[in-house]
Amino acid sequence: MLAVTTLAVPLLGAAAPATSTGWASSGSVDVTIDNEHIVTGELAKCTVDGPTRGWTQGGATGDIAVFGAGDTGCGRSGEAAIAQAAGRRFRATVLQRYGGPELSVRTYSAKCSTTTNGSVGEVAIGAVDGVTVPEDIPPNYRIVIPGGAAGTALATVVLNETVTPQPPDGSLVTHAVHIKLFPQGGPATGDLYLGTAACDPFGKK
Repeated sequence: MLAVTTLAVPLLGAAAPATSTGWASSGSVDVTIDNEHIVTGELAKCTVDGPTRGWTQGGATGDIAVFGAGDTGCGRSGEAAIAQAAGRRFRATVLQRYGGPELSVRTYSAKCSTTTNGSVGEVAIGAVDGVTVPEDIPPNYRIVIPGGAAGTALATVVLNETVTPQPPDGSLVTHAVHIKLFPQGGPATGDLYLGTAACDPFGKK
């Protein structure tokens, strides 16, 4: 199973672009569980201004998640910024302590590039286990994992996520996978991201 989509975010009537920016990360964890805050930072992060490449061999973050190897690449082609990230063999084990499933993603990648007046994003996701996923994953495909107190969710999983500001300014952030713990409140909070790429044609950090 493989999902590949492309999304363009233009900004009409914009002024001439400043130096474009972009960055990418193979993944990250930022969660609070039993009053303990666990943060990995952006794994293998690259930026168009350097470092332009990143790599991580992966590893376990307690009993929360296990990342396989991941890599990133960033750069410019003329005025355009390009950022991309990839990873493999990810497992999220955190939900098992609350009776939920283990989630795994065999491969994933995210990429973006800027244009003269906006940004374009692309995501690819390999085999996913632990939740049911359609063969062709539409943008911002959201899965609710039940099992929280009083019918609330243990987590939500968003595949092929694109985040844009409102009002739009030509920038975007793409995530191959975004896992949010107990979105309605519960014993844990926070987010796990797989494959992040962010681009802005007009030079904002």
